[in-house]
Amino acid sequence: MKRVSSAFYLVLASVLLLSCNQDKTVSDTPDNSQLLSDNIEFALAQMGKQIEIIEASDEVLNPVTVRPDGSVYYCGYRDWRSGFFPGAVWYLYDLSNDPSLKEKAIKYTEAIEEAQFLTSHHDIGFIIGSSFGNGLRLTNNEAYKDIIVQAAKSLTTRFREQPGVIQSWDSDRGWQGERGWECPVIIDNMMNLELLFDATEYSGDSLFYNIAVSHADRTLEEHFREDGSTFHVIDYDLEDGSVRNRHTAQGYSHESAWSRGQAWAIYGYAMCYRETGYQRYLDQAIKAFEFLRDHPDMPEDLIAYWDMDAPDIPNALRDASAAAIIASALYEMSTFPVADAASYKEYADKMMASLSSDAYRAELGTNGNFILMHSVGSIPHDNEIDTPLNYADYYFLEALKRMRDIEGL
Repeated sequence: MKRVSSAFYLVLASVLLLSCNQDKTVSDTPDNSQLLSDNIEFALAQMGKQIEIIEASDEVLNPVTVRPDGSVYYCGYRDWRSGFFPGAVWYLYDLSNDPSLKEKAIKYTEAIEEAQFLTSHHDIGFIIGSSFGNGLRLTNNEAYKDIIVQAAKSLTTRFREQPGVIQSWDSDRGWQGERGWECPVIIDNMMNLELLFDATEYSGDSLFYNIAVSHADRTLEEHFREDGSTFHVIDYDLEDGSVRNRHTAQGYSHESAWSRGQAWAIYGYAMCYRETGYQRYLDQAIKAFEFLRDHPDMPEDLIAYWDMDAPDIPNALRDASAAAIIASALYEMSTFPVADAASYKEYADKMMASLSSDAYRAELGTNGNFILMHSVGSIPHDNEIDTPLNYADYYFLEALKRMRDIEGL
C-alpha cells in the first residue's frame, strides 16, 4: 500500500476548520474571491481523498459516480466519461499550482491513451479533450498533439456524407438498436467538435475543421425548435440525408426540453463561435441560453430541473451537471463582443454561488468524495439518478478557472 503525503492531511485540516466557521448559503453569497478560495480548498481535500484511494490501490482507477449501494463506480478508457476525472485533476492543478497534482494528472491522463483509437462512438472528443487537451495546455507536451490528431482521425470515421454529420451512436446494438434509428445524432455531439478544431490547428489539415463546421451547421438547422430549445436525438437517413425522427433518449419526452441537452447546446455553440468566429453559432448559443433564462419554471437558485417539462415540477429533481456546464459556457460567452456580456457573467456567478452552497456541494468525506451532489444521468433508463457525476465536477472546476481568469484572481 502506498502512503499519502502529509500535505493532504494539512489541507484536510484547514478545510475542516474553514467549514466549521462558514455557513455556505445562497442568501449569504461570498464574493468571488472568497468563493474561489473556498472551493479550491474544498476540492483539494475532497478530491485528495479520492486520490488517496486510487494511489493506495496500486491501480489507476477512474471514478465516475456512486452506485445505489454507496460504492464508487470506476470506468475503463472506453467509457465516454473516462477523461473527466483526469481533466478535473488538471483543473485542480491549474487552480492550486500544487506540483503533486500535475504528476497525478499526467499519470491518470496517460492511462487512457488507448482511447485515441476508439471508433465505436462519438465521445472520443470528451475523453481526449478533457484529459490530453488540458494536459497539453498545462505542460506543452508535444506528444499530446499527436494523440489529439489521431483521436480526431478516429472521430472522422463516423462522419456521414449525405446528412453531413458525425453519427453519435451505432444503431445496431444495445438499447440504441431497439429504437429503429438509422443515423442517430445527439446534441451532446456538439461538444466533440472542439477536438476537430484542435486537430486542424495541430496538423494543418482542414478536413477536421470542415467536418466540424458541417456538423455544427446541420445541427443548427435540425436540432432546435423556434423557441431555442433543443431536441435530444435527430435520426437521419443515410441515403438521402433527410430527417427520419426527432426523439429523446434521456429527456422526459420527444418534445420536452432536457436540461443537460440544452447545456450541451449552449456550450457547444459558444465553443464553435470561439473556433470559427461565425456569428450564427454565437446567436444560437445565446438563443439556447435565453430559453432557459426566461423559462417560467426556472428555479430561483438557477439550477435547472433535469427536464424543464418534467411533470412533477416544482418537485422534480435538479441537475447540477447541467448547471455547471452552463455556468462554464456563460463565463466564456461573457468574454465575447456582445451587448449582454456582463449579464452572462452575473448569471454564471449566481449559478456558481448556488452550486457552492450546502444545497449542492457535498460535505467533506461524503458523496463518494465527489464535489457536487444532485446530478441526473438518465431517468428514462433508471440510471444515475440524483447522484454525483464526474463531469459535473469537471465543468464546475472549469467554471472556477474561467471565473478566476476573467477577474484576475
